[in-house]
Amino acid sequence: MPTLSDILVSQGSLTADKAKLVKLTQIQTGTPEEDIITQKDLVSETLLAKAKAVYFNVPYVDLSQIPASPEALSLLSQDVADRFEVFPISVDKAGKKLVLAMADPLNLSAIDFVERKTGYHVQAEVAEASKIKEFADTKYAQSISKEVTEAVTEVSSTKDEVKSFEAGSKFGFIKEEKIAEIVSHILEFAIRARASDIHIEPQEKSTRVRYRIDGILQEKLTIPREIHDSLVSRVKILSGMKIDEKRVPQDGRFNFKAADEDIDLRVSSLPTSWGEKIVMRLLKKTGGVPTLSELGLRGRGLKNLEDAVLRPHGIILICGPTGSGKTTTLYSIISKINTSKVNIVTLEDPIEYKIPGVNQVQINPAAGLTFASGLRSFLRQDPNIILVGEIRDQETADLAIQASLTGHLVFSTLHTNDASGALPRLLDMGAEPYLLASSITAIMAQRVIRKIHDKCKTAFAPDAKIAEEVKANLGNLWPSGKDIKFYKGTGDPECGNSGYFGRVGIYEVMPVTEKMSKLILERSSSADIEKLARDEGMITLKQDGYLKVLEGITSIEEVLRVAQE
Repeated sequence: MPTLSDILVSQGSLTADKAKLVKLTQIQTGTPEEDIITQKDLVSETLLAKAKAVYFNVPYVDLSQIPASPEALSLLSQDVADRFEVFPISVDKAGKKLVLAMADPLNLSAIDFVERKTGYHVQAEVAEASKIKEFADTKYAQSISKEVTEAVTEVSSTKDEVKSFEAGSKFGFIKEEKIAEIVSHILEFAIRARASDIHIEPQEKSTRVRYRIDGILQEKLTIPREIHDSLVSRVKILSGMKIDEKRVPQDGRFNFKAADEDIDLRVSSLPTSWGEKIVMRLLKKTGGVPTLSELGLRGRGLKNLEDAVLRPHGIILICGPTGSGKTTTLYSIISKINTSKVNIVTLEDPIEYKIPGVNQVQINPAAGLTFASGLRSFLRQDPNIILVGEIRDQETADLAIQASLTGHLVFSTLHTNDASGALPRLLDMGAEPYLLASSITAIMAQRVIRKIHDKCKTAFAPDAKIAEEVKANLGNLWPSGKDIKFYKGTGDPECGNSGYFGRVGIYEVMPVTEKMSKLILERSSSADIEKLARDEGMITLKQDGYLKVLEGITSIEEVLRVAQE
């Protein structure tokens, strides 16, 4: 039978002379060939792994070319993976088979332990020990902690006992504790991963847990379908929902503390074809509201917004689609101007952050408290500054205009794609042009984009065609006299191999000037309004994004993803 060194020679990875040396050393010292080859660094780890695959007659697997399986990860804790130098690749539940990457496929004690631990037959494949270690550190860190895996396994092992927390249910105390533990770890992971939302979604045969991290949904866990109802019931109990009502959507709220973090969770349930889906929005109570500069607003745009904010009256609008950070920007502005000398009242749906010293009101349409009725009441509260969560109809628009014309500073949001589109939208709602022209002082549009992770950032020369497009869009904003570099993140365990870490805003701020007022009176199109704004020096969303690309803050792909016209 050929030895490991013979196989390496046949593959062209090792010379015959070096193979003879390996065999001689093995005879003299009794050291295995693999150890000698590794100690003397005769071949790369990958070539050695491929030779071992031939030697042991098992497949070689390149871990970097396969996606991690949350189901496989849930079967085996990281402790076990580290102890035996193994990594779970995939699982076949029907055939009760677990494919396992192993540094040593002849480690029978490891195979026996995993088979007894999981109840699955192990199919071994060879992989590099360093890659196994790297992937265990990375993929388990991106997945839910081993405690959740163990809790899920324990609950699943007695699935016949698992019921939801309904009155009269025969649900064991230990199992109830385990469900609570699973929920707790799902929440703790969300905080560690900087997630803004958690989605618990029932499927036909399983339940998946997804997290929105830096604006992108990522699947992190698959749990048995049998415990879904128990999980949902636990969340509903915490958030004050009715656990016996599964036919209609419900909303709730609860508090969660982990380490130094104090988190408010806004919870929504929705009946779907496979059961109730739960979405939890995480709202940090600690850490304070970021400043406008920290959000990514700077230069001419920041100055124009600050000038508008310092005026005693007028309307300032923040525009953008859902999830573009409009509320955070409003909170930042309010925090900046919040003093004991002004009376600030807000009307929100819902109140996301509580700001000391600000009178915040939650709308309640069922009780007759809408944006319009609330705004009408606000005017009798002697306010200086009014924040209306959103202008949705003509009545709210008219009242906001009247409030600004009677000496109040009004902030609100509007769902339009850019700043120039806000004025035609308000005119379409029925607002009078002459009132708009005299009341609106500034309109800002925004998006949020992912930032390149500083620790894995690398520069590269951009494609000539893309560089020309960026140059044409920036015009005189294009920096001259230096080599232009674009940047990207190569990915590492800290950023979940995404290459991105955190988010920043891109903005366009359009002050309403005298020339702009004339266009409003003429009911001009958004294209005409944008042209005038650009002629007057407005930096557009895309331009702000491109400038942040040139500074190495974000990638060109990210700007095109969120700001493509």
